[in-house]
Amino acid sequence: MKKWINISLWIIAFSGLITIGFYIKSALDSKETNPLKILILSQGENTFITDLEMRSKLELEGFIFDKIKRSEIEIEEIENFIKDISQVKSAEVYQAIDGKWNINVELREPIARIYNLSNQNFYLDKEGNTFKTTEKHTARVPIVSGEIHDLENSKSVTEIINNDSLISIRKLDDIYRISRYVCKDTLFHSLIGQIHLKKNGDFILVPLVGDQQIVFGSAKSTKEVEGKFKKLTIFYNEAIPYEGWTTYSEINLKFEDQIVCKKKGQ
Repeated sequence: MKKWINISLWIIAFSGLITIGFYIKSALDSKETNPLKILILSQGENTFITDLEMRSKLELEGFIFDKIKRSEIEIEEIENFIKDISQVKSAEVYQAIDGKWNINVELREPIARIYNLSNQNFYLDKEGNTFKTTEKHTARVPIVSGEIHDLENSKSVTEIINNDSLISIRKLDDIYRISRYVCKDTLFHSLIGQIHLKKNGDFILVPLVGDQQIVFGSAKSTKEVEGKFKKLTIFYNEAIPYEGWTTYSEINLKFEDQIVCKKKGQ
């Protein structure tokens, strides 16, 4: 008999906790939330979406509005909507028990802006994915032009590298190797303004200082790209201080273990 009494008391206590929890949840759900906090994570000047612009997008879609209650917040839908924005790398939407809720957004980091033969222009990020440009924001990255057939919705660099049939006809992986090096190197990030792909497959680098062109040639591997830029670094550190920026019309890196330069007027 005592055992049944104990069990009954436990059942009553448990039911009471459930009831209390239900009423607490109902009270919180009907309560207006605290102001939404949006945190945009981006790299320096390359911010494609501000917190105010993100808030405006969410308001336009009806996800947030004045006096919104906790029960009206569609966390999964908001998160999926933000992740579908081309410039967004990742998004997290969450709310705390006190009614505070937050949106953390990480933006893609561009390393090149590509202009292809189909009159499209788009960005390439440091993970090797393409994404759309925006009307309000422009990234300070090298411009890539020339004989480029890769499209805005192209396969990623990783997919191209791992596909023998794609790697022979696509140039996005080569562009990625050059652009990534340029963007991570302090000297070349401030020096190289444009990368041009010629019909013969040679990449030409166009500096922001001087009017010479740098014949880079191919970029089929990371080792090849790093080797050519190391040669160019030595040239800029040892030759340019004595010869000057305007001495040469062409700097050719195509030949192994040497740099062939053409002076103006030759």
